[in-house]
Amino acid sequence: MKEHQTIEWKESWHEEYLKWICGYANAYGGKLYIGKDDSGNVKGIENASDLLEKIPNKITDTMGIIVDVNLLYEGTLEYLEIIVDKYPSLISLRGKYYYRSGSTMREITGKELERTLLKTQGRTWDGVPIPRVKAEDLKKDAIDLFKKKAVERGRLTEEDVNVSEQILMDDLHLYDDEGYLLRAAILAFHKDPEKWVTGAYIKIGFFGESDSDLVYQDEVHGPLLEQVDKTVDLVYTKYMKALIDYKGIQRVEQFMFHKDAFREILLNAVVHKDYSSCNPIQISVYEDKLYIWNDGTMPPNLDSTEKLFEKHASNPYNPKLANVFFKSGMIEAWGRGFDKIREGCKKYEGPLPEYDILENGVMVLCKACKRYLNLLRAKQQVNSLIENERIMSELVSEIKQEPILKIVNYLESNNEITTAKGAEVTGKSVAQVRRYMKVLCDLGVVKSTKTTKGNVYIKL
Repeated sequence: MKEHQTIEWKESWHEEYLKWICGYANAYGGKLYIGKDDSGNVKGIENASDLLEKIPNKITDTMGIIVDVNLLYEGTLEYLEIIVDKYPSLISLRGKYYYRSGSTMREITGKELERTLLKTQGRTWDGVPIPRVKAEDLKKDAIDLFKKKAVERGRLTEEDVNVSEQILMDDLHLYDDEGYLLRAAILAFHKDPEKWVTGAYIKIGFFGESDSDLVYQDEVHGPLLEQVDKTVDLVYTKYMKALIDYKGIQRVEQFMFHKDAFREILLNAVVHKDYSSCNPIQISVYEDKLYIWNDGTMPPNLDSTEKLFEKHASNPYNPKLANVFFKSGMIEAWGRGFDKIREGCKKYEGPLPEYDILENGVMVLCKACKRYLNLLRAKQQVNSLIENERIMSELVSEIKQEPILKIVNYLESNNEITTAKGAEVTGKSVAQVRRYMKVLCDLGVVKSTKTTKGNVYIKL
């Protein structure tokens, strides 16, 4: 038998091991052996009989739980086995909560503590009831959108949706036992979910040459069911302009990233977001890439891009909310969303998105496909030519003005001019004259030649 998530060996008893027992009770239960070394060899303890009575009393006094403490023998050596059951309610040790995760014991606080407390009650964050909100307070347009999508995708029938708002919410399991609507209902259908859940919206920004160069931005508010479609439409009309490509004589709009793949990433962000964080989903669009940031978490076994695109079970952070989106047909079950992302990227022959899974959220980087980058470079070259034409046009108009006009007049009766002579003619500095002469060189009025006297500009 080896040490693992539910087995721990200690050579002697110390008070700090009460944390291990608390952690086992809050996780999956476990066994703690006193009198074994790190390799699992029995070393024995001298005070086994005293600890046999002391440890159970200490555990009951500090945590209010009962464990089995057994005296075991190996030859003449005595050691203890402490068996801890998983408890249905969260157990604290002197006001603090511990949880056994893998081979570590850690204290749980803040949002994680709230989630754990809900979990012990068989609830999730989106399954908490909200008093004083009724079905008739929900936005009818959002409910109609849900019904339309659910029937179109075959998730519900016409008979299923031709019911009152109250019955529909009940059928979606969005009421608790006391008849209160759950947070998931407020998020999905209420016209202003931010009255109860701060940050329940999506923020979009377009950036120029740097992260500090915010060119313009928008916010999408309202029921989450409406936010998704509005955001996709806004990104693909205002933020991510299509470049024009041709397949034969057929005109094709080419975006940097496939719309279906983007929609799936956004839906994942909406369903998996930790709404208790009070932060919006944030989308940052650049000329050749975009980022989607979501203050949420992934299951511990899905901690990399590679694992996310492997076969895995669907484990939504907000299962009640996910069920609403599933019934609407907007998301798939069993992790199918990542297959759709892969399919979208394949259609564009583009790279898969890159997931950076952090402690404070998930950042998804979507890079432009190669076809879009080629079109972008071609467009930039054309724009450069157009800009040069504009600059040249402006320079031509400058010729009609002083002091360049003085230089042109001088050249009407002279075949060449130096910068020193130009300074004399214009009354400007030599450095300023050099800039004027560059303009005339660009326009093809003169050309520069270097002589022993320095730069000499010859009339063409």
